[in-house]
Amino acid sequence: MKDALEWFEKNGGVKVINEPLDVELEIPHVAYLDIKTPNATPLLFTNPISKRLGIKYDMPVLMNLFASKELTKQIFEQHPDEIANNIGWLLKMKPPKGFIEKIKMLPKLWKLKSVFPKRLSRRGLCQEEILTGDEIDLSKLPILKTWSEDGGRFITMGQTYTTSLDGQVSNVGMYRLQEYDKNHLGMHWQIHKDGAHFFHEYKKAGKKMPVSIAIGGDPLYIWCGQAPMPSGMFELMLYGLVRGENAKLVKSITNDIYVPHDVDIVIEGFVDPSVSRIEGPFGDHTGYYTLEEEFPVVEITAITMKKRAVFHATVVGKPPLEDKYMGWATERIFLPLLKPMTPDLIDYHMPENGVFHNLVLVSMHTLYKGHAKQFMHAFWGVGQMSFVKHAIFVGDDAPALSDYENISRYILNRLTKKSLFISEGIVDHLDHSANEQFVGGKLGIDATGELAINDIVLLNDDNLLSKMQELDDDIVDLKQYMTDTANPICVVSVDKQKSQLHLIKTLSSLSKHIKILVIVDKTNNDLENPYMLIWRVVNNIDATRDIILEPFILVDGTNKNSLDGFEREWPGDTLCDRDVLDSLKKKGLVEFDEKLIRKWGLTAFN
Repeated sequence: MKDALEWFEKNGGVKVINEPLDVELEIPHVAYLDIKTPNATPLLFTNPISKRLGIKYDMPVLMNLFASKELTKQIFEQHPDEIANNIGWLLKMKPPKGFIEKIKMLPKLWKLKSVFPKRLSRRGLCQEEILTGDEIDLSKLPILKTWSEDGGRFITMGQTYTTSLDGQVSNVGMYRLQEYDKNHLGMHWQIHKDGAHFFHEYKKAGKKMPVSIAIGGDPLYIWCGQAPMPSGMFELMLYGLVRGENAKLVKSITNDIYVPHDVDIVIEGFVDPSVSRIEGPFGDHTGYYTLEEEFPVVEITAITMKKRAVFHATVVGKPPLEDKYMGWATERIFLPLLKPMTPDLIDYHMPENGVFHNLVLVSMHTLYKGHAKQFMHAFWGVGQMSFVKHAIFVGDDAPALSDYENISRYILNRLTKKSLFISEGIVDHLDHSANEQFVGGKLGIDATGELAINDIVLLNDDNLLSKMQELDDDIVDLKQYMTDTANPICVVSVDKQKSQLHLIKTLSSLSKHIKILVIVDKTNNDLENPYMLIWRVVNNIDATRDIILEPFILVDGTNKNSLDGFEREWPGDTLCDRDVLDSLKKKGLVEFDEKLIRKWGLTAFN
């Protein structure tokens, strides 16, 4: 994969777009819509331009690298489950008994020789061109601005390489980077990331921190950058394990950070711990904007690149996007690392419309009462799993976790109010729903027990809506799901004029007709679209505030504001610019209609 573009062309193809398109909104909007189509492929934009800056770039932009599950398997050269099996074998490895066992073990042990990255003494392909001093100018790179309300242009697929203060531990992370001017970037180090931990070491010592940001090269470098490795382990060890050859690194020109020799671009620099700057807003992978916040700044000391460099980028926003397939690989590969802490774990799955940290489904062997709750505490105390907001546990007789129709029925047929466990703990840096940043509600559901009883009198949608509207005229529409289970779900949309928690009292007289009531705003929510309703609700709720259990289960998935006692700023959805979409459609570059807009929440609707 020394030439990733050539590899993609040979392995499934690349859709080439020669039309001159703006790096601000136009290119990202094409990629955003294309990745949502059934036959998505990587996209190569050969003529990126900046209308605002009056620039025509000579460097193409490559997007949607992880365009499908099949392509992701090809990038890994094997199914991620095979990699997981190798990791599981390593974790359980015991000294061989006898000559025959030693012989059988040799092929797997031989692979381990490639795990540790190798440092080269020469310069790399990524250093064929070197820019320093006044030659440095970020505006000459086709950096994208994805969303209208973004605070600027952002590097979205940068591999950020750092080392600890003592030089003993290396790390690569995938953090967004905002372009401030020709030689400064905003470094969005979320508080729980390893790069941020290193930064605090340098800050305490009063030293500038060296950083090198790589773009492009083997897509596996990109995946390694977001892999949730245990603290202190260099993510490029995974590269060696998967590829069967050492990652080959070269020293940066102006600092001591080592980067892969064959990436396309390297941005070198230093972070001064005494300098910070407002970063954002930025439309993120949650499908919401993350708001302005102070973050460290990278002062750039060099930009190096291949002679034929390709700029790799991604789009983050509402699912499904290519992080769906990157996340799928991560989910499969890291299963063995969870099992030692939860030995009765069978499998887990993070649906992409739960944006991974907002929802996890877990199957387990249930051996005793309270076993699922024990798992909940274990999950919420382990690495990046600790940021999961909602976890649902099922037994070993459950359908496949990715069989959403049947697993939903399984869960709802075993759900009782007693099986819901509401707690509080750390939440992701990007979570917007908690009353205070970093700390919020957790919901665990134990669906491993016996079948529940459906003891309600079911009404059809029209009758139930009519009765509700007699009691509260803010209720606009209603749709019931899974009415043949023990816990039908009733979803209502509201024209929100007050806190919705009052509905538990207002509608109490209808409790014989309701088991679970989920409330969403009427704006930008389609009650016929369960995929996006799940995305909305798991994003918007804080379990300690937004779930009430009596007389029925109420879940308030509306946007919060002062009516709810919510004092933080509530961010907006990531929405495409309609004028840009219409222009791209006229050029024949995208296809959409009003149905598709509602299906994926592309633009605002009522």
